[in-house]
Amino acid sequence: MPRLADHDQRRAQITGAARRVIARDGLAAATFQSVAAEAGISVRLVQYYFGTKRKFLLATHQAVVADAGTRFTRRLGTLGADPAPRDVIRAILTELLPADAARRQDAIVLNAFHAAVLTASDVGAEDTLGAPQFLIKTIAEQLRRVRTGATASARRAADLDAELIVASAAGLSQTLLVDIGAEDRADNLLDRLLDRMVEA
Repeated sequence: MPRLADHDQRRAQITGAARRVIARDGLAAATFQSVAAEAGISVRLVQYYFGTKRKFLLATHQAVVADAGTRFTRRLGTLGADPAPRDVIRAILTELLPADAARRQDAIVLNAFHAAVLTASDVGAEDTLGAPQFLIKTIAEQLRRVRTGATASARRAADLDAELIVASAAGLSQTLLVDIGAEDRADNLLDRLLDRMVEA
């Protein structure tokens, strides 16, 4: 009896190959041919699962974001039943940093997508903004837990501060990609950021 294909596993194989190609050679290098070669499968199979380059690029972006979400969930699970807002925010930001090979690859891939949005490409801003917006919303909710007052002004301040925190973490992530020495300062930089943005 022939073995049935595991379609989720095959898609993960293809998006995993695309991640490696993008991290190594850039987004423009991720073609049907290069991804198929990286995955060790036929071009026809990549086309069968994704149809267009845009579809496999977006699936690759979504795979990176999903893996980050899994890491966030795992890290938050170590904080106990009712973690302090600062601890939640710090855990999320820590998982954004390229502190190991897998997270470094993912950071390079996300940066490649960000750069592609700035030029004519198969990827637009609307395709990549969901994850940062989710992070901003999540961090804003944590900021509101430690700030008194439910005025519209206080809520707006939490939203703006959350956006600044995410932007700062993204900048630190980019710095760590090119300045290995910055790894030694990363924890201190996160703590200084949170000292200024999160009331204890």
